[in-house]
Amino acid sequence: MEEIVNKVVNSGLISIDLGNYKPNVAIEGIDITDQLWQGLVLKEKDFRVWIKENDWSKFENKAVYIHCSADAIVPTWAYMLIGSQLEKVGSHYIVGSENDLEKKLILDRIKEDDLEKFKEGRVIIKGCADISTPEYAMVELVRHLQPVVKSIMYGEPCSTVPVFKRK
Repeated sequence: MEEIVNKVVNSGLISIDLGNYKPNVAIEGIDITDQLWQGLVLKEKDFRVWIKENDWSKFENKAVYIHCSADAIVPTWAYMLIGSQLEKVGSHYIVGSENDLEKKLILDRIKEDDLEKFKEGRVIIKGCADISTPEYAMVELVRHLQPVVKSIMYGEPCSTVPVFKRK
């Protein structure tokens, strides 16, 4: 009986699982709405008391999105004050939505990838992954990899869709 040969393994294809780029940090949100006076405006004095008395250590080594869910005008300095406190405890933070934060974390993970291991490679980006914004991750992977790879495909090694091929 003939030995079974795994042609995919021997093909030299580099398979990328989007799950590798899934954020691996706890995500928290800070809603400035909770600090609005009568749900309308931010009083600087009261806000500064909240900044001073809040336990910022609970955000240590977490990813935090800062937002205001109310239809209110929040002065820019309010976001800056929160950001300053989060910076002290080593948080990764943005102003925006949870989805915005997840995209930023995905992009950061993609940019950490050493391009040398993909140089002149034939890459397959797997289509199925438990990631909140797969389209975003795939497009950013293409942007990151295309300058160095020979080709990029989408799907599984047994069934791929060509995305890019260097001429």
